[in-house]
Amino acid sequence: MPERTTDLRLAIWDVDGTLVDSRAVIQACMETAFRETGLPLPDYDATRRIVGISLHEACAILAPPDIGAARLETLVTHYKNAFTVQRAAPGHHEPLYDGAREILDQLKSDGWLLAIATGKSHRGLDGLFAKHAIKTYFDTVWCADDGPGKPHPFMAEQAMRALGCAPGQSLMIGDAIHDVAMARAAGVRALGVSWGFGRADELEEAGAHEVHHDFRTLTDSLRAFEPA
Repeated sequence: MPERTTDLRLAIWDVDGTLVDSRAVIQACMETAFRETGLPLPDYDATRRIVGISLHEACAILAPPDIGAARLETLVTHYKNAFTVQRAAPGHHEPLYDGAREILDQLKSDGWLLAIATGKSHRGLDGLFAKHAIKTYFDTVWCADDGPGKPHPFMAEQAMRALGCAPGQSLMIGDAIHDVAMARAAGVRALGVSWGFGRADELEEAGAHEVHHDFRTLTDSLRAFEPA
């Protein structure tokens, strides 16, 4: 583990709904997966509540309780296949939010360390990196297939350990209650954003220290952050 110094600042980022607008893509893939498995389609309000946790857990929550292990695995496979097809389709639209690249630029210029903690797999994240070329911003990356997913603190703790940062030097930025819960469990500051899958009131109720509605106020908050 790197030697810990007192002036480090670490921003741990969620991806879907925070940096990347994947709302339409995820809902479309989930509907395809459920249709091909012969299950009732989940509506968007149900889907948005499970974004951020591991795919198996998310599908198990959305599926009927008696789905069984084999059929659940089929559902997960259909989702993965649907996502592959979506990403390869002409006109695939999964953009960075306006202001996302600019805030990453600003943080790197200001000397921040940056990490990712996402419910995506490494395969899914690599596809995103290939589309948007933002991989070089991040000093360490942790995904759902590395260990326990959100809201377990594993990914946040591993990011801090990899970069030699303490909880007081670190914060988590995400759009879902699962991001907030992971941050609180890891002892780091939780900054919610309201432009993704989670509503502002849900983030506040989950224990977010702040909730931001645009990248301008988020940038101001990060500039004011004083490591403990």
